[in-house]
Amino acid sequence: MSGTFVGMPAFPEAAREAVGNATLRGNLRHATHTIRAKRARAVAEVSDWAGLREAGRRIKDHTLHHLDRYLKQLEESVTAAGGTVHWAADAAEANRIVAGLVKATGETEVVKVKSMATQEIGLNEALEAEGIRAYETDLAELIVQLGKDRPSHILVPAIHRNRGEIRDIFVNEMGEWGRPAPEGLSDTPAELAEAARLHLREKFLRAEVGISGANFMVAETGTLVVVESEGNGRMCLTLPKTLISVVGIEKVVPTWRDLEVFLQTLPRSSTAERMNPYTSTWTGTTDGDGPSTFHLVLLDNGRTDTLADEVGRQALRCIRCSACLNVCPVYERAGGHAYGSVYPGPIGAILSPQLRGTASEIDASLPYASSLCGACYEVCPVAIDIPEVLVHLRERVAEGGPAVRQGNRVLLKPAKGHAAERAAMRAARWALTRPGVLRTGERLASRTRRLHPRTLPGPGRAWTGTRDLPPVPAEPFRDWWRRTRGENGDKGAAK
Repeated sequence: MSGTFVGMPAFPEAAREAVGNATLRGNLRHATHTIRAKRARAVAEVSDWAGLREAGRRIKDHTLHHLDRYLKQLEESVTAAGGTVHWAADAAEANRIVAGLVKATGETEVVKVKSMATQEIGLNEALEAEGIRAYETDLAELIVQLGKDRPSHILVPAIHRNRGEIRDIFVNEMGEWGRPAPEGLSDTPAELAEAARLHLREKFLRAEVGISGANFMVAETGTLVVVESEGNGRMCLTLPKTLISVVGIEKVVPTWRDLEVFLQTLPRSSTAERMNPYTSTWTGTTDGDGPSTFHLVLLDNGRTDTLADEVGRQALRCIRCSACLNVCPVYERAGGHAYGSVYPGPIGAILSPQLRGTASEIDASLPYASSLCGACYEVCPVAIDIPEVLVHLRERVAEGGPAVRQGNRVLLKPAKGHAAERAAMRAARWALTRPGVLRTGERLASRTRRLHPRTLPGPGRAWTGTRDLPPVPAEPFRDWWRRTRGENGDKGAAK
C-alpha cells in the first residue's frame, strides 16, 4: 500500500489535536448523525435486511475462498469483450502502468471518477510527476483537491468542511484549475453545486482519457459497475476515448445474480437511498458507444497477504459503504485525518494495518483507535466483525510484528517490544492462580488505598494520560461476601 499521509503522527497524537478543534467536531457530529438517522430509516423499510446481510457475507466469503478462479474468469471475460487486463502487484507498479497508458495516448490531462483505490496508491501524485494532471470530478473530491486537503471520509471526503469553508475554497482556488467561481458566490448548496457543475463541464467535454475505480466486477461477463449520486461518473465513463479502471482484486463477484444483493444493501448503507441515482455498467468496448479503448488494472497491494490471515481477511468483504464511520464514537470526535490513511474510521483501523503492515507508528496505533463498542459490526452490510479483527491486530502489534505465512498457518513474528506489558500479564496470571496471594494482595491494596496515585508512572502514563485509575474499594469483595453472606454464602448469616 502507498505510504501514509506525509508527516502524520500516530493516531493518539493526531486524535488529541483533532478533538480540540470545535469546528471540526461540530461538522462531523452534524453530518454523521444526519446520515446515521437516514440510513436507519432506509434499512427499516426492508423486511429481509438480515437475510440480505447474510447473503452478502456468504457471497464475499465464497469469492475470497476461490479468488484465483474468479479473477482468471474475469480476465478472460474482459479480454473477450475487447478490454485489456493488467496486473499490478503494488502501488508503484499500478502507477507505472497507468502513467504509461495515459502517455501512450499523447494526453496530459485526465478526468477521474471517485476512487479509493487510486487514492490508496497515490495515483494523482504519480501522474503529476509524469507531467499529467488529474482532475477529480466528484463534488466532495473536487473540494478536497481544490483545498489542497486530504479526504476524511469514505463516502463524503469533505465531511470535515462546512458550507462557508467550501465557498471560500471555490472562490480562492477554482480559477487556478480552470473556470473560476461565479461572482458573488454564496454558500447555499444550490449555488455551490452550480459553480462546481460549470467548472467541471468544460473538463468533461475536453478530456480524452478517463480514470475510474469500480464498486464491483462481475466475473461471468467481465462487467464493471460504478454507483454514484451526481452523474459525474457517467460523464467520465462515457465521454473519453480511453477509459482506465484501477480496481482492487477483492471487488470481484461471481455472477450478476450476486450483484443484485449488493445493489440493495450498498445504497441504503451509504447514502440511505433505495437505489443509487446513477448505476453505470460497462463490458469491454462497443463500437460507437462509450470509450473505444478500455484497460483494467487489477490491484493487489497487500490484499493477498491479507487474504492469508484467517481472521483479518474478512476486511476484504468491505463494499466501502462507510456505515461504520457514521456510528463510530471515535471517528465522530477525531475525524478521518487522524487515521493517516485514505481508509479512515473502523474499517480503516483494520484494513490499513493489514495492507501496509504494522511496522510504522501510525499503523501500529490504528488497531487501538476503537472503544470496541461493536456499533460498526451491527451496521456493516456484509457482517465484518471489526472488533474481532481489532483485537486480533492488537495481538499482532503486542507480539512484535506482522504475520508470517508458514504452510497453511499464519504465525506471528517473535516478540520484540511490550516487555512491561508481558511481565504484568505473567504476574497477574501467577497471582490469579494462587487464591491466598490474591486475597493478601486485595487486602493490602484496600488498606493502602489513600496512598495510591491517580495516574501511573513510566509506560503506564499511556493509559492514565486521559483517565484516572479506578479507586480501590475500602473492603475487598471476598471479605464483604464473607461478612454479609457468611463463610458458605448463606444469605441469612450474621451481619
